[in-house]
Amino acid sequence: MQDDHDDTDTPGWDAINAALAPLYAGQEPRHYGTALPYTLGGQDPLDGISVYWADAPVPHWHYITYGFSELYAKESSDAAASGYGFELTFRLAAEAAENADSTPPVWPMNLLQNLARYVFGSGNVFEDGHHLNANGPIALETDTRLCHLAFIADPQLPARDTANGHLQFLQLVGLTDEEMEAVKRWSTRGVLQALQPAMPLWISDLHRGNLLEDPALAERVRAGSEREGSSTGMLFVETLDWRQEAGVTTLVLGAGQVASVCELLPLRLRHGKSLELVSRERQWAFIPAGHGDVGELSADSARWALSEAGLRALAGVRAERGIYPLTEALRIDVVPTYLRDAKGEVIRQIG
Repeated sequence: MQDDHDDTDTPGWDAINAALAPLYAGQEPRHYGTALPYTLGGQDPLDGISVYWADAPVPHWHYITYGFSELYAKESSDAAASGYGFELTFRLAAEAAENADSTPPVWPMNLLQNLARYVFGSGNVFEDGHHLNANGPIALETDTRLCHLAFIADPQLPARDTANGHLQFLQLVGLTDEEMEAVKRWSTRGVLQALQPAMPLWISDLHRGNLLEDPALAERVRAGSEREGSSTGMLFVETLDWRQEAGVTTLVLGAGQVASVCELLPLRLRHGKSLELVSRERQWAFIPAGHGDVGELSADSARWALSEAGLRALAGVRAERGIYPLTEALRIDVVPTYLRDAKGEVIRQIG
């Protein structure tokens, strides 16, 4: 990476700088530009990343991308949005020995460029409320418990209109396994706002533990989930099948996924929301019931309205091999889930 940028026709770039100026008045950021542009065969899609130092509320580094939005002349046909419509930010708690004169850690820049490769390669964009599994520590080769990322509007950088269209600043927030499960049971914004007293400005601290071990925070999250239901409308499951015999439908699920299904169904259906289960071959949608159970089944898709009695019966379903009746017309067949290594060999059986 190189350390500067001197293009003179940069309305989008200038708009990002203008958003940051009031927040970091008088501070010259470290800017890490891309040596070889992506359009010329370079490996980094972003034009650059700026890093600021902040003393409050705790010492931390603030990373801001340049490149998801249109930095130069307007090129896209969407007049309403600048490029993909957002830039990413990330706040990292400083190490004890770090200060404003230190060199910012490089790994967040690699993380941001990796996310950019996904967006530029797929065309899929991130939005406020999205979350993803990092499939390991967010900082490679560390023992941090932060293995998930959530996206939320940066609390200090409001969305703004630029010469090239609307621009939003989305902040990445590192979460633990337990916190991400809470997000699935409720919502990204709900959980992050509940955790904010222990995570001001949603600063990611690689050394912290699970914040839900605090009983007060855990109760706040539990109450929010009960009050509002879950925002998770779709679950990807490895095992999904069904069969019909003598007027009874049997839904086949893996032991590794059935707990999540049973936990989310009441949090969706009791709030008037559906829950869709999706595998590589087929999909099954549970929908709120009016009166009784109604099923519509084909070879690769199904819709089932589950009654309140069926929801109550979920409490008896275990992540163990067996047949579990929900209603007279529907039962769940739990089969083992096999976890495999990179060679395809079974390393663990669930159920």
